[in-house]
Amino acid sequence: MERSNTKDIVSKVAYLIGVKKTILYNQFETERPGFLQEMNAHQPARMIRSLCKLRMTLLHKFKKVDDMLRFELKNLKNIEFFDKNDIIQLEKWGIPVIQVNFRSSLYMEHFNNLIQEHIDACKELFPDWLKWEYLRSLFLMPKNKKADIAKSEFAKYMGNMEYYPYQAYIYWQPKDCGNMLFNDQKFVSILYDMNGDYFAENEKVLDAGENTKTTIYDFIERGEQTTIIVDCENSDVYKLYATLKNLNQEELQKVKKIILFDDIHTTHAWSFLSHFTNIEVEHVEVERVNDYKSLVDIKMTAGACKEFYANDIRSFILVSSDSDFWGLISSLPQAEFLVMIEYSKCGKDIKEALEKSGIFYCSIDDFCSGNITELKNYALQEALKEELEHALSLNAHTLLETVYRNCRIQASETEQKNFYDRYLRTLQLAIDGDGNYHIAMKNF
Repeated sequence: MERSNTKDIVSKVAYLIGVKKTILYNQFETERPGFLQEMNAHQPARMIRSLCKLRMTLLHKFKKVDDMLRFELKNLKNIEFFDKNDIIQLEKWGIPVIQVNFRSSLYMEHFNNLIQEHIDACKELFPDWLKWEYLRSLFLMPKNKKADIAKSEFAKYMGNMEYYPYQAYIYWQPKDCGNMLFNDQKFVSILYDMNGDYFAENEKVLDAGENTKTTIYDFIERGEQTTIIVDCENSDVYKLYATLKNLNQEELQKVKKIILFDDIHTTHAWSFLSHFTNIEVEHVEVERVNDYKSLVDIKMTAGACKEFYANDIRSFILVSSDSDFWGLISSLPQAEFLVMIEYSKCGKDIKEALEKSGIFYCSIDDFCSGNITELKNYALQEALKEELEHALSLNAHTLLETVYRNCRIQASETEQKNFYDRYLRTLQLAIDGDGNYHIAMKNF
């Protein structure tokens, strides 16, 4: 299937390092509507952007600014090169930009110190799976008392400006790799390679192609009233959420509701999906008469028939990888179906049957999974909370493994470390008014 590259990460990096607003708008705003408004509303992001712009201006005019500071007794506020609005706004936020008796080298060191002091407040803009220490290093010039880093960076930057992304300054060893901020996959691959590492999670920086998305939108539009029916037993809740998250939300508003047909043995995360979508969610929990036999497929067929005959729904998006869903499709020959599968769970025969019948199918594996942290964290926190209710004495590493296993989340070491540091490291013993102890999650 066709895949497209995401630009969630690179658009934010471009904003932070001070790329011109005209470029930001032309390169990113059309694909990420509202991106600039979102970033402008984030005060730490605006602070870092302003500081990076001031530092970059100083690099561009390093010698000339130094002469003006030294011989003309000027300061940055009355030097035309610098954005006065950035300086005024930073000082309103309590960031001391203007210094007395500073020359270019001291100002460069000052800007570097301010960026280092405030850059970690921007970590929340990026997903947990991205190694923050790699990204953070792009903003920080190293400190070396024995060498004039500012002058060497000036020479390196001015001599290789065409290799810097949109000619904006970052701390790196410049080389010809095209536009490193062209898309997330390219940028993250280069970033990891710079740090002697390899990025292997491309599913987090690739999304379903426009043809797939357009076909889904057209199907919803034709159906007038479309219902999404989900076989929770044969679908991945996080992949389904990734699909919903990466589709146009205005188009999805035309979907009447999502019906989840759920079995007791699936992940609890299905219960949380309604918190993260504006579409009405009906959660049908299917009990078992026999512990060894699921009734989800029968209930789902009956539920779809009810929607068709009682509620006049003629258009269904069916999310399942089980070949049994063919019985549902054949039971409603007058209904329109679009099927969402998972590659590893769906066999060749059912795909051929769908193609032969002219039914479009796509895979929820194809949709970007790099921007669904909120559902994962919510599920993990709820699972952690449940575990804490059972015991006071726990091993943190065992607990981490348990909550990830219970949520059926495959995560990198970086994601697990971030969750461990944020939630497990901050567990604390609390006592209520009756003298009963319990373990509390500080960041929940």
